[in-house]
Amino acid sequence: MDGYPGGPGGPKPLAGHLLFHTGDLDEAREQVARVFCPHRLELVGRGRMQACHHHVRGERMSLNFIAYGAKTLISPGELGSFYLLQIPLTGAAAIRNGPCQYGSTPLAAAVLNPHHETTMIWEEGTEQILVQIDRDSLQTHLSGLLGVRADKPLTFMGPLDLKQGGGRALACLILHLVNGIDAGHGAFGGGGLMSRQIESTILTGLIEALPNNYSHLLGLGGGAARPRHLRRAEEFIEAHLDQPITLDDIAAAACTTPRSLQNAFRKFRDTTPLRYLRDARLARAHQDLLTAGPGSTVTDIALRWGFTHLGRFSQAYRARFGETPQATLRAARTPVWSG
Repeated sequence: MDGYPGGPGGPKPLAGHLLFHTGDLDEAREQVARVFCPHRLELVGRGRMQACHHHVRGERMSLNFIAYGAKTLISPGELGSFYLLQIPLTGAAAIRNGPCQYGSTPLAAAVLNPHHETTMIWEEGTEQILVQIDRDSLQTHLSGLLGVRADKPLTFMGPLDLKQGGGRALACLILHLVNGIDAGHGAFGGGGLMSRQIESTILTGLIEALPNNYSHLLGLGGGAARPRHLRRAEEFIEAHLDQPITLDDIAAAACTTPRSLQNAFRKFRDTTPLRYLRDARLARAHQDLLTAGPGSTVTDIALRWGFTHLGRFSQAYRARFGETPQATLRAARTPVWSG
């Protein structure tokens, strides 16, 4: 991920806000727990512990830089009161958060749900920017976006793509804030209206950038309401993702014409009905690959969600999630605690 000017031997992010720097494993565990939560922290392999933690607190979140030097196993269980966005600058991490299991690199950030058990392995030399977000604040912000109370816990799914789209924009914003703080002119954490607006932008950016259990409802709260035929079309699509449906089928179910439906999707979803259908099927295939059991194959999962041309499926999947379906399946079958 570009946007951070530091490098090997250069200044570390948020260096002016050092909490600790230690070679002692027990001290690192205790110090990190003061900001986050009690957790299991163990060395994996023969690397040397050189841990540091830099920390800047805002109103609803905090910005952090953490490195351990050595390969480490980190197991906090449920985070409880906060979500955690982890953006690797160097190295890689293996993540298990509830049913989701994947690898995190400078091209793919991790988002940890607080109500799911978490276990991670950070590879030797891994350095990460961590955004700790208050759970209640994020849930309240989501309710504001929806225009109705969000009663179920917000649950993110899988890694956050940092190469393109909303994920890249969000990471660039966060790294820009870090750079501003390091240069002595950052607005984050100042306690004023600008700082609060920055935090709101980050909260919105995360909710929009990463698929979650409220993604299908985003956009209902503000602006023009969805027309009834668009809502019917989306409901029909979601109910028939595993069936061979056409544009005419969708339009008929929505009680409108194909042309009117095309116009509604362009205006309210900035896409087309068939692309919306494809993206929804890709999301289902992605979840199946992340949670695939023994004997599952890419071909089986692709066919289950209506992708009969495996080459085009692989191409569209890679463009959406930043890796091939085979890579996702391999990662799902690799135990997160493997050394």
